[in-house]
Amino acid sequence: MADDTIEKNKADSAYGNILKSTSLIGASSVISMALSVVRLKVLAVLLGPAGVGLFGLYYVVIELCANLASFGIQSSGVRQVAVATSSGDLVKVAKIARVLKLSSIVLGIVGAILVALLAVPISTLTFGTAGRASAVALLGLAVLLRILSGAPTAIIQGNRRIGDLARMTVVGAVLNTVAAIPLVYFFGEAGIVPSLLALGLTSWIAALWYCRKIHLPKVKLTRPEFSREASALLKLGFAFMASGFLTVGAAFVIRILVVQQSGVDAAGNYQAAWALGGIYIGFILQAMGTDFFPRLSAISADNVACNRSVNEQARVSILLAGPGLLGTLALAPLVITVFYSAQFADAVPLLRWFCLGMLLRVISWPMGFIVLAKGAQKMFFWTEVAAATVHVGLAWLLLGTFGLAGAGIAFVGLYVWHAILIYVLVRRMSGFRWTRDNLILGTLFLGLTISVLLVVELAPFWPGLAIAIAGTLLGCWISATQLIGLVPQKWIPSQLRPLIYFLLRHQPKLVPERA
Repeated sequence: MADDTIEKNKADSAYGNILKSTSLIGASSVISMALSVVRLKVLAVLLGPAGVGLFGLYYVVIELCANLASFGIQSSGVRQVAVATSSGDLVKVAKIARVLKLSSIVLGIVGAILVALLAVPISTLTFGTAGRASAVALLGLAVLLRILSGAPTAIIQGNRRIGDLARMTVVGAVLNTVAAIPLVYFFGEAGIVPSLLALGLTSWIAALWYCRKIHLPKVKLTRPEFSREASALLKLGFAFMASGFLTVGAAFVIRILVVQQSGVDAAGNYQAAWALGGIYIGFILQAMGTDFFPRLSAISADNVACNRSVNEQARVSILLAGPGLLGTLALAPLVITVFYSAQFADAVPLLRWFCLGMLLRVISWPMGFIVLAKGAQKMFFWTEVAAATVHVGLAWLLLGTFGLAGAGIAFVGLYVWHAILIYVLVRRMSGFRWTRDNLILGTLFLGLTISVLLVVELAPFWPGLAIAIAGTLLGCWISATQLIGLVPQKWIPSQLRPLIYFLLRHQPKLVPERA
C-alpha cells in the first residue's frame, strides 16, 4: 500500500511538473502567437495573399540560412548545458556558455556575409528572378540576429528557467509587434524585409535581458578547452543543423512547387493554412523543446525513467492538442476568415489536412526526443533525411493530383510514416513502449479527427458542421476529464472538489482513480 502511495505521488508530481511547465510556456506562446496573428492579419489586409506569400518566402529563407550557418549549436547547447547543470558543475556550465556565445558571434557574421554574397542565386531560386537580390542580401542581417539570440536562449533553456523563458517570449513578441506593424503599414511591401529585421533585433534584445539573470562564475578558456567544448557542440550541432536545414528546406521546396504550379497567391494560402494549423499546438511543441528536451537529456542514461517520461509527456500533449485541432478543423472556414480574410478561402481544405497531420506530429514528437537526448547523431540525421525526402516526394506527387490540398495530404503521409519509423527505432534503442492508456487515447483522438475531417469534406455544409461540432465537444469532454484526473489533488480548490470528483466518476477509465 505504501509503495502504491509513493508511485501515485511520483505520478502526480511528474504530471504536475509537465502541466506547470506546459501552462507557463503555453500562456506565453498563446500571447506570442496572438501577436503573430495580428502581424499576419495586418499583412493580409494591407497586402493580400501575395504579401503573405512574400513574407512567408522571405521568412523561410531566413530560417534556412540561419539553420545552416548556426550549425545547430543552439539546440546542442541546450543539451550540453542541461547535462552539465544536472551534475551541479557550474564551472562546466560557464565554459559551455562562453564557448556558445563566442561561436554564435563567429557563425552569425559568417552567415550574414554568405547570404549577402549569394543573394542573386538565392533570389533567382526563390522567386525566379534576380530582382529581389538586394532584399535577400539584407536578410543576412536577420540571419546574424537569429544566430546571436540563440546563445542566450540556449543558456536559459538549458538551465530550465521556464519562467524566464515564458517572460522572454512575451516581451519579445510585444517588441516584435510594436516594431514590425508600423513598417508594413507605412511602407507596404517594401516594409516586409525591415519588419523581419526588427523581429530578429527585438528577439535578441529580449534574450540578452533575461540571460543576464543567470549568474555563472567567470572562467578563462585555454585553447584546448575551447576546442574540446566547441567540438562537442558542433558534432551534436551538425545533426540539429541537418534536421533544421532539411525541415526548412523541405518547406522551402514545397513552397516553390506551389508557386510554380499555382502562383504566389497559392503560396499565400499555403502560408496561411500552415500558420493556423500550427497555431494551437505551437505551445505544446514549444514546451517539449523548451522544458521536456533538457529534462529528458538529464535522465537519458536511465531507460526506464526516460521511457516513463516520454509516455507522461505524450499523454499530456495529446490531451491538450486534441480539442484545439478538432475545433480548428470543424470551423476552418470561419477561422480562415477571422484570422485572414475571405480571399484565403482556398486555404480551408489545406488547413483541415494540416490539423490531422499536426495531431500525428504531437503523437510522434515525444518519441523522437529519445534519439536527441541520447545524442544519437547519425540515427537522428538519417531519419531527418528520410523525412524530408518523403515529405517533398509526396508533395510533388500529390500537388498535381489534388491541387493545393495535396500539400496537406503529403504532410499527413509524412507523419504516418515518421511515427512508425521512430517507434521502431526507439523501441530498439531504449525498449520504449506506449502505455495501454496512451494507445487508447491516441486511437480515440485520431478516430475523432479523421471522422470530423471526412464529415466536413464530404457531407453538406450544415449537417457536416453540426456533426463536426458534436465531435469537437466529445473530444473536449474526454480531454477535460482526463486532465482533471492528472492534476495533483493539492492544486484543486476545496470548493471545486465535489464537482471534480463527480466528473472523475463519469470519465472514460483511462487514468487511475484517486486514492
